[in-house]
Amino acid sequence: MGFLCFGLFSLFSELLLVSRKHGGFHCLADLGLDGVNDITSDILNVLYRLAEKHIYDAYERLTDTYEMLSNVAESADSEENLTASGIKFRHTVTQQQFNGTFLPPNKTTVSSFLEDFVRTYGVNKWGVSMYDSNTAIIANYINPIIGELEVQAITARVVDQYVQTLKKTPAVSRGSRKPSTEYVTDKTIVKIIKLLRCAFKQAVRWELIGKNPFDNVVLPKTEYKKRDIWNTDTIRKALDECTDSKLYIAMNLSFACSLRLGEILGLTWDNVHIEDANIAADDAYIFIDKELVRCTKQAIEMLGEKDIYHIFIPLMPNTSTRLVLKKPKTDSSIRKVWLPKTVAYILREWRKSQNELKEFLGDEYADFNLVVALSNGRPCEKRIIEKEFLLLKEKAGLPNVVFHSLRHSSTTYKLKLNHGDLKATQGDTGHAEIDMITKVYAHILDEDRKINAQKFESAFYSNPDLRKVAPPPEESQSQTVDLAALIEQLQKSPELANTLASIIAGQKAC
Repeated sequence: MGFLCFGLFSLFSELLLVSRKHGGFHCLADLGLDGVNDITSDILNVLYRLAEKHIYDAYERLTDTYEMLSNVAESADSEENLTASGIKFRHTVTQQQFNGTFLPPNKTTVSSFLEDFVRTYGVNKWGVSMYDSNTAIIANYINPIIGELEVQAITARVVDQYVQTLKKTPAVSRGSRKPSTEYVTDKTIVKIIKLLRCAFKQAVRWELIGKNPFDNVVLPKTEYKKRDIWNTDTIRKALDECTDSKLYIAMNLSFACSLRLGEILGLTWDNVHIEDANIAADDAYIFIDKELVRCTKQAIEMLGEKDIYHIFIPLMPNTSTRLVLKKPKTDSSIRKVWLPKTVAYILREWRKSQNELKEFLGDEYADFNLVVALSNGRPCEKRIIEKEFLLLKEKAGLPNVVFHSLRHSSTTYKLKLNHGDLKATQGDTGHAEIDMITKVYAHILDEDRKINAQKFESAFYSNPDLRKVAPPPEESQSQTVDLAALIEQLQKSPELANTLASIIAGQKAC
């Protein structure tokens, strides 16, 4: 293989010497082809220039390979003088060249590579929320730890060490939100490794590395904890105690329709079907195809307005973030959810009061057609609903749960009502994978499985003729008489003794 490489190197060297001697590759006009018209000549000249460029590029690559192999060869006068690692390296290079998998050394760092990855891959594949999330992960948990390492230096062992380092890395606050744990959670570590696995898959495609070191990583197990939720009695009490109209509507939509808060705040009236005919036919429903999120200006600038329906003009233009109405992150989140009649009537009353307010304010009302909006029509952010929800809990003395738990209460209640119908429940919740329901709500499904055993007993095994099996008889409790105590009672009560004697005499007479 070395002779072949040297031969190619010599061939390209000769070509370049000839080219340089005659001032570059000759065009067809210079070769005397008078019959070729000007247009054809120009086209072919371009092709020759492209061919010349590719030859120069190939020459440079071969030069690098030749120099590297020469250095390896010069490091030892003979096979005996090579170290074991040197012999192994030379064998590996020779084998890779033979297989066509040889990659020349590259000093690209992880941080530099990820910058290219985000610019070329991320802008085409991610939405604004995903862009903000992934760039935050890169800035907080990747670049500070392995960003300066070369991409080709990342091995499976380095990856395992990196995972162990992450477990001891302090969690970083994002924006105004403080981290809920001291160190990076296992769930976050899984997100980091999945991002790097995707990135290094592109590194393989770009021929920076030959194998993805993030494949087959032993990830920490993420256990889905049983969530603290409100039962139906608590939810009724919360709705009765609620005095904020926006929160009241949001709570009903979250519990009845299993909606995420962003989906509730992004719901528009054109997607609410609560007319008389709908209600009469039990066909009142809402259609979820938008969500309200806050994202960075950078994400919008990088990605454009892909999957963004509307960007709200901020009251303070110098802010680095924007509120947007956007397409949900997964196709499964786009869904139709039917409404209970009571919720449909609640929405009708809410729409009526909102229209009255709109008419009263006139031009002062910013009409974005939002179901849940501020009193001036502008979008209502998550933090506003969450603040009102906190005040409600404190005022009514309710158990401390987050607003999102209403969605889990809804899912739990529906699983109980439909006896664990996962597909029907998934249709309402918009989970991308049904496994999410089975993992998070396994305890509810287990309750139904217990009921199944009870139903089997009553419907099948209760047959008395089945194998002549019957429950074991209950042991009769033998009654013992304390004679000493009885005699003592009889001595204390002559009347009792006479009565007992009369009863005994009567039984003997019979």
